[in-house]
This record gives sequence, C-alpha cells and structure tokens, in this order.
Amino acid sequence: MNNKLATPLTEVGDRDLTTATAWVETPLQFLSVLEAHHSGGFAQRCEVVPRQGAGALATTVAEIERMGPPPNLTVLPAREQPHGSRTDNRAWFIGDAFSGQVQRSLLRASRQHCVIVDDGLATLHLLRLLVRPHPVPLVRARVPATASRKALGLITSLRLRSAAREGRLTVFTVLPLPEELARGAERRGINVVQHDFAWLRSQPDLGAPPERRVLLGAAMVNDGLIHADRYLEWVASHAAAEPVVYYPHRREDERTLGPLRQMPGVRIVHDGLPVEMGLRALTAEHRVVSLPSTAVTSLRVLLGARGVRIDAVDVPHDWWTPLASPALRAHLSTFVSDPTGSAGGEIASVGDTAPSGGAIDNDH
Repeated sequence: MNNKLATPLTEVGDRDLTTATAWVETPLQFLSVLEAHHSGGFAQRCEVVPRQGAGALATTVAEIERMGPPPNLTVLPAREQPHGSRTDNRAWFIGDAFSGQVQRSLLRASRQHCVIVDDGLATLHLLRLLVRPHPVPLVRARVPATASRKALGLITSLRLRSAAREGRLTVFTVLPLPEELARGAERRGINVVQHDFAWLRSQPDLGAPPERRVLLGAAMVNDGLIHADRYLEWVASHAAAEPVVYYPHRREDERTLGPLRQMPGVRIVHDGLPVEMGLRALTAEHRVVSLPSTAVTSLRVLLGARGVRIDAVDVPHDWWTPLASPALRAHLSTFVSDPTGSAGGEIASVGDTAPSGGAIDNDH
C-alpha cells in the first residue's frame, strides 16, 4: 500500500480549487473531512453541511466549533439532505456512498472530483465493490435492497467507476488496505490517500480518564450479530480485574447500556464524541480493549506513537448469532490484528483480563 499524502493542489488539474463542499452524516465522516481539508490537497476552502437530526454529529460539530476548525473551513447549518448537488467540477466530500440521498445527488452531478472519506467498515465494502471486474450495485451489506435501490446503486457504481477512470475519484482514509484491494484500486484508477490524523494530533487534548483500562462499546448486540449475555459477561470480566471506563458505540441501546449502568466497576462516558477525539489524551499507562472495529485501526494510528496498547478481541464462535454470516465474520476479523506490525496492539483473547502493565491491550 502506498501511504501517500493528499494530491497537491498543483496536480489536481484544471478543477475549481476555490471551494470544496462536504456532506457528513456521522462524527467519523466529519472528522475525516477536517483531516482531508487540513491536508491541503483538495481545495483552498471547504463548506461542510451536517445532516440534520444526527445527535452525535451535532455534539461533534459543537466541540469542533469550540476548538476552532482548520482555517478556511466553514460548517453550514444542518440540512435533512445533501445541499443541492453542484454540477460544476468542484471537489465533493462524501462519507456514505451507499446513501440513497447521496446517490441521487451524484446523478445530478457533472464532473465533480468525488472524495470518499471514512465511514467505518462501509469504506472497505465500497472499495471491494468498485474494484470488481464488472459493475455491481452499490448497496449496503446485510440490508435487503429493492429493485429501484439496486438500479440506483448500479448507476452510482457506473458514475464512480467513470470518475475513477478520469482521475476524479479519491478515497481518503486512515484504514490500511489489504494488498490485493490496494492493487485493485490502483488498477481501477482510484486514488487512495492515507492519513494519520495530523490535524487532530495538533489540537489540545481533553485530559485522560483516571481508569487505566478503556473498553470501547460495540453495536453488534444492537445489530443482532452477537448474544447480549456473552458480551456483558466479557465486560464484567474486565471490570472485575480493575475499574474500567466504557465508551458506548453511538448505536448501542438498552440491551447493553441498561445492565452496564448497574455493573460494579464500570463508568460509562456519554460525551457523544468519536473516540478518536475523546481518547486522544491517553498515555502509555492506558490499555484500550475492543471488539473488531475501525476504531481499533484509527486509535492505533493516532496513539501508537505514545505507546498506548490497543488490543482487539477476536469474537468467539459461540457469541455469534445466525445473522452473522461467515463472510461478515471474516471481514470483521481483519480489524483484530495490527497490520502495521507496530507496538500499538495485539490480539487479546476474550478471557484475558491482564492488568494494564501486561503484554495485552480495541465504528464509533
């Protein structure tokens, strides 16, 4: 994988470099747009439109406004749908290319430079679909799609593949791509740009939690993929070893949060911020444990140089429900090992509750 920086402005060609626009629906998408703009590789200014009604996103926007966003980036009032898609050739930042609203906006677009930013596991799913030999509909994994949605997804696939051939498609990501996927993206003409949270790392932190052990919550119970009792037993085993601070996934519900509020040794933090923001002050005294998620990778990139242990847990077979297909299980397992080979983390077994000083140490 070529860990290159964003394409310099002087190489973007004859596009309008004045202002890029962005439509964001989640905290991670917003944070990724901030990093893309900060890289200086896409436009001199950026206007960000948040999706209306997304509580966690509104909290993140408010915190970024308090911190002060990167220069020449403006957050516009929230809207229910993408700001009328432009038909000129400005850059357009997109988080969720599987969104029907985004796909319909792409139909109205002309020759925009599309920049796909991270949206959790969906980013890799999107790339895998785009590099296939023949176009396939861009529809969400595990979600049944109607004939009309498949038709819209197929047209979107054709549009993005055309943009890639013309050098107008970039994926801006913190995720390391498997070598085969990286080669496929290169053959397709997709410009993959990796980043390391340069802007976020330059910002003052919020202070580290007093607990040395940090658990990242998962939405897999809410999604029906794993059994709640197994998951809660796992959290309890960590809390029995030492006090833990628990950062819920934004899609967790009362099936996990209700019992966790009553669990001894567990302090739940509901700050509404992406963990990359909320945990950026962690030190080498801390240990982060998580089930497979993109947060494992992003925190390793963000905190690895500080010596923070980021451990990912491989989900045991008896945790899974019938809704978790073998393909999904295999896909999630790619977020367990540390592909960089750095000291940023190891694979932790579910039963491992070694203290923070031990050798073990986890889409928010």
